[in-house]
Amino acid sequence: LFDQALAHVCRICRILRQPRGNALLVGVGGSGKQSLCRLASFINNVAVVTLSVTADYGINDLKEHLKSLYHKAGVRPGIPVVFMLTDSVIVKERFLVFVNDLLSSGYIPDLFTPEEYDGIFAALRNEAKAAGIAETRDNMMSFFLSRVRANLHIVLCFSPVGDQFRVRARQFPGICNCTTIDWFHPWPKNALVSVATEYLKDLNINDNNEDIKSNVPDHMAEVHLSVTKASDEFKRNSRRHN
Repeated sequence: LFDQALAHVCRICRILRQPRGNALLVGVGGSGKQSLCRLASFINNVAVVTLSVTADYGINDLKEHLKSLYHKAGVRPGIPVVFMLTDSVIVKERFLVFVNDLLSSGYIPDLFTPEEYDGIFAALRNEAKAAGIAETRDNMMSFFLSRVRANLHIVLCFSPVGDQFRVRARQFPGICNCTTIDWFHPWPKNALVSVATEYLKDLNINDNNEDIKSNVPDHMAEVHLSVTKASDEFKRNSRRHN
């Protein structure tokens, strides 16, 4: 855990400790967004829930998944949950309509039937009465949604590569307006060296020559940085010619 990773963990922990704390983690694939989110959630003693998307996963499956999260976060005892979403599970852009509603107001139209809401309000009647909430349908709805938004934390792990992130941010404003953004910049060389050293510590690499053994992690970090630099240069030249 190098300094930059620890800084991201601290930021995510601070976000998750806030009521209605939602995060947008932006970085290229492999930058550690999901791993650090799971670590921060573990530190805060909060369970992480993700989507297991299959080929036939659709809108109705997502709604059922959201129903279970709403029950867990909003109905007693109100368990804090982190709902982590990545680019790979957004198989349909319509999924983000539900995410945008959840981030903006917490109310998702047609998620529950009137009968299902009646059951939820009945389960929350004692808590609402203890909080001094008048038992009307509108008041019970507001009370339920406030509990959901306080306990259900959305963490979006998106990549800025390409136009998709820009288009999504414009079409679904809640993604940026209702989250705290943590931008994952490329790791510096010392971070890459520390990761390589950790991976190679149990590997026998010419134990008789300490210079070679100590320089291998530096070489791996340099290769990683040089490939990234060459790739960025190729992209710039391609755009210039186009």
